[in-house]
Amino acid sequence: MKTSSAARGKKTAFAAALAVVLIAAATIAGAWFFQLALNILPCPLCLEQRYAYYLVIPLGLLVAFAAAKGAPRCLIIPVLAVLALAALGNAGLGAYHAGVEWGFWPGPTDCTGPVLDLGKAGLLDNLDKVKVVRCDEVQWRFLGLSLAGYNALISLLMAVIAGWGVAALAGKVR
Repeated sequence: MKTSSAARGKKTAFAAALAVVLIAAATIAGAWFFQLALNILPCPLCLEQRYAYYLVIPLGLLVAFAAAKGAPRCLIIPVLAVLALAALGNAGLGAYHAGVEWGFWPGPTDCTGPVLDLGKAGLLDNLDKVKVVRCDEVQWRFLGLSLAGYNALISLLMAVIAGWGVAALAGKVR
């Protein structure tokens, strides 16, 4: 028995949404592992790059559930498009951060550490307690890429997968 184009599109959308969720969950788990187990602390740009994952995971689960339950394409396509745009925006942020690390352009000024309360102790006492996590210093590289570079690539992959789901639902691909 042949399945209709719409049914195939919904199966593809389900697979795309689930793939994006799994990739995002693995990536954010990896970020937390680097932070908590390996003590590689995130800078402000690193933390901002996590926001997209915190959006993509529950939204992707919602899309996968809706596609599995046979929701209309007009409801699934916009949410998949939001997933694609969030991932694409995050890829841009990751590329920007990697460029800051490579010295291609200046980074934000807030990557200089926490504000000190100088009223309780002297400046020298507080300086010993502060660990500044700078956005322009790479803490870890593998194969020449930093975590920001890998985030850009992973986010781009998620955007492509979500776009594939949109195209499948629109009848443009199988």
